Amino acid sequence: MQNRSHAVMAQRAEAADSPDDFPTPPWATRGFMEHVINDCGPFSKMSALEPACGAGHMAKVLKEYFGEVRASDAYAYGYGAVRDYLDVPYEANAVDWVITNPPFRLAEEFVQRSLMVARLGVAVLVRTVFIESSGRYRSLFENIPPTKFAQYVERVPMVRGRLDKKASTATGYAWLVWEKEKVGFPRLMWVPPCRKQLERDQDYS
Repeated sequence: MQNRSHAVMAQRAEAADSPDDFPTPPWATRGFMEHVINDCGPFSKMSALEPACGAGHMAKVLKEYFGEVRASDAYAYGYGAVRDYLDVPYEANAVDWVITNPPFRLAEEFVQRSLMVARLGVAVLVRTVFIESSGRYRSLFENIPPTKFAQYVERVPMVRGRLDKKASTATGYAWLVWEKEKVGFPRLMWVPPCRKQLERDQDYS
């Protein structure tokens, strides 16, 4: 019998050479823009980079807000440039924002690199458990804490390799945001219920 406990279902272990392709539902990216960094605009005058773009589901939404969006991925999905973000880095201060759903096992490295690439801010979508780990605390959060921690109150279902409107999940997701011009303690936020308002049928076509 399948073990369907939340502890087991929330795990997502990927091999070291896995592309870790779990596309972000577009409504979740809109929720981030509308409720987490909505005070950081006007975005129409800014640029953004999505360096783990996959098939472009997040980058396409970012284009609804930002004046310029660059997109790349280490694997060829038919969208954006094929470029390993950690091996072939972008120049310092290349864009205003770096916004991405990085491979979970590389999320810390993505943050460190992005803090050099972005002029204004960095945002990563991660499993909520990412904030755990004494090692990650010592290497990242202790010295470079995020300015915002934004937890989704609705579940954000992600399925390997595709979008699935009917998918479900036991995994919680949150955004960590570093605003480079702000200092102080991290702000705890919630992404309020917004799927019904921000989801569009064409997102899945």
